[in-house]
Amino acid sequence: MNESSPYTYSFGRNGSVTSVETRNRVLRNTYWLLALSMVPTVLGAWVGVATGFSLFAASSPAMSFIAFLAIAFGFMFAIEKTKNSGVGVAVLLGFTFFMGLMLSRLLSFILGFSNGPQLIMMAFGGTGVIFAAMATIATVSKRDFSGLGKFLFMGVIVILLAAFANIFLQLPALMMTISVLAIVIFSAYMLFDVQRVVNGGETNYISATLAIYLDLYNVFTNLLALLGIFDGNRN
Repeated sequence: MNESSPYTYSFGRNGSVTSVETRNRVLRNTYWLLALSMVPTVLGAWVGVATGFSLFAASSPAMSFIAFLAIAFGFMFAIEKTKNSGVGVAVLLGFTFFMGLMLSRLLSFILGFSNGPQLIMMAFGGTGVIFAAMATIATVSKRDFSGLGKFLFMGVIVILLAAFANIFLQLPALMMTISVLAIVIFSAYMLFDVQRVVNGGETNYISATLAIYLDLYNVFTNLLALLGIFDGNRN
């Protein structure tokens, strides 16, 4: 069968058959919604920086970490429950606003450097380059990256446990190790998540946007943290 035909089919993760036309539509909608999701993220970050937002971080970093995970997973559960309706888009955008708020403490710290704005732009540009590279590989490569899923998920669990432990240990070397590992894992997740859409494994653009948004967010924040450690200049 001609691979360029819009009537070429593949099997999705639930055993459903998806056409190339459907897959392209999902990918296109995913990218549009991903771009839109940056608006509430930036707005949330701006509000957080302007108001000095803190989710218990000043009084209890451990409580802040737990509360963040609880709220984030609550949002993700709600997004998955409403992903087949317009409500899912609204909940997703609400989630990205919340993630912007949570980003504000890191941004405030980085903006304390004389070259803070430059570091933010470097992290943004670096994240964009990584995403472009991973999305291109996922789109043109004939290799199946679906087998990475289990290993990447295990890596995320390790990162979460290590990050929680370091709240108490306060080890700079461990923090840098976590950031490097997070960049590697979530860069690979970009490859994994984009290819799921390309191959018809993910047919809901809201779910796809959520997955890729989290990949981008984690690569950006950890890249920014490393740039702050190594290249930040105090006033």
